Amino acid sequence: MKEEKSLDSKGLSALKPMPSDLILAKIVGDTAQWFKRMRTARDVLLGPLDTTIAPTPYDVIYEEDRVKLKHYRPVTERKFRTPLLVCYAMVNRETMLDLQPGRSVVQTFLDSGIELYMIDWGYPTRKDRFLTIGDHVNGYMNNIVDFILEREKLTSLNLMGICQGGTFCVMYAALYPEKIKNLVTTVTPTNFDTDQGLLNIWAKYIDPDRLIDAYGNMPGDIMNLGFLLLNPARLIIDKYVGFIENIDKRDFVENFVRMEKWIFDSPDFPAEAFREFIKDLYHNNLLIQNKMILDGKKVDLKRITMPLLNIYAKLDHLVPPECCDKLTEVVGSTDTEDVCLETGHIGIYVSSKTQKEFAPRIVGWLEERDDSESVTKSVGGIKKKKAPQPGGKDKHNLKGEANVGVTMRKRTEEEPL
Repeated sequence: MKEEKSLDSKGLSALKPMPSDLILAKIVGDTAQWFKRMRTARDVLLGPLDTTIAPTPYDVIYEEDRVKLKHYRPVTERKFRTPLLVCYAMVNRETMLDLQPGRSVVQTFLDSGIELYMIDWGYPTRKDRFLTIGDHVNGYMNNIVDFILEREKLTSLNLMGICQGGTFCVMYAALYPEKIKNLVTTVTPTNFDTDQGLLNIWAKYIDPDRLIDAYGNMPGDIMNLGFLLLNPARLIIDKYVGFIENIDKRDFVENFVRMEKWIFDSPDFPAEAFREFIKDLYHNNLLIQNKMILDGKKVDLKRITMPLLNIYAKLDHLVPPECCDKLTEVVGSTDTEDVCLETGHIGIYVSSKTQKEFAPRIVGWLEERDDSESVTKSVGGIKKKKAPQPGGKDKHNLKGEANVGVTMRKRTEEEPL
């Protein structure tokens, strides 16, 4: 047991407990209660546990190299003419949007009658080392969009981006505005000229050339370790202390294991795309300045003229609000909305509390802008209703009507990040 010496009131040497001793004392508490909890925990850990993630059925309907397109099987009558394509980041996996029944963005979308597609970026290998951001945006993404539009017999679709996948979506919408009917960005970094958040400070001093020379593709495990070190006390120590404190609760253990499965399922990042992302965005902040070039094409955000819903998290330690809230000011659209939720980077998708606010908000926003008259002609059975006129730029920051049921609160085990 580690101890350090201090002086008592009489100036004599005394032993002062180290933080590790305090943690153990907090966990153990009353010895009799501790042994009772451990007996229950034994039954929980040795018994059957349901830790399945991404349980919602889907079909892979398109493949190109490592990239796949998922089409989720409808669970109700189709109510939206325009399908929704979701683009997740290449860091971690899109399974987070379907973590478990009751905490599934995918499930909410399907229950609302949305025709849902999702990009699965797969696991990059050595052959993907030289793929650029342009290869992903102008190549894979554009091919997938064209495939969906041909399949649906439409000229445009709804596009939703998650984190770095949202950054790709912003680029895509600026390059191909005619193919996007509505754009939804969630915790999407577009302004990298900020010292808000330790990740932004670190990234400014990262030398991607040296990392790529050493590793080739950027290892997912290295990136994951970096994310954990952004807040080690909370993400490495406090999390597991919380697990021990609740180890006798089956539901808690199952949710904990599901989240751990997702966190440590970390694909590598293609080397050239990583180099560009660090240099062009974190170092030079080209996107928000309309200076980003992909495959010789300028990414002009003024060409984003479709309706835009921009959602971000006030307590996000990876993509702070300052990285997100400038987007609606620089696009060409007259129908934009900012929504800031009192939650974290992952909690916005998996917290049982924000499940009532996040996905339903997107569904309602898309429904207002859906061409329901055309739905009747193309997919049938949909009641006609007049779509509202664009409402202009609007900002919501968790005050008044925009923030019903959302208040500042201390993070719980339901909202891990």
